[in-house]
Amino acid sequence: MEKNFDLKKYFLLIFLISTIALLSAVYIEFSLNQKPCKLCVYQRIPYIISIFICFLGFTSQKQIIWLSFLTLIFMFSSILAGYHVGIENNIFSEFSGCTNSNINLIDKTDIIESLNNKIPSCKEVNFKIFGFSLATINLFISIFISLYNVKLLINEKNRSN
Repeated sequence: MEKNFDLKKYFLLIFLISTIALLSAVYIEFSLNQKPCKLCVYQRIPYIISIFICFLGFTSQKQIIWLSFLTLIFMFSSILAGYHVGIENNIFSEFSGCTNSNINLIDKTDIIESLNNKIPSCKEVNFKIFGFSLATINLFISIFISLYNVKLLINEKNRSN
């Protein structure tokens, strides 16, 4: 690693970033009443996994292994967020799980219930911070963490040679 670079502190930093990201998503969903689409919910999974990986990396002697796993998780998060941003910007079409096409038009109580339980479309951007959708912010964060992790792994490989 870089001179005097402490991976334990890095794992703690990523742990905090992941925790803040998850708490922010829950706050936006429940306190601000912004219902997430399915892809928004799926984008929380890498952050949940990264919390566990950071804990293991913090307590383990083999930190490079956990840093490698963390890199893969955030690369996957980048792909997922990039796909979502692509849907928001009409680059990709929505997958079938993003649409609400299963409405039973025969029974009016089913119609009303399905409208109340409507999942937002993945194309719709209902919440922005500084003009960016949450998927776009997640894309930036995930790419940055992925690239920095790759840099750390390359530095470690060069140091050990």
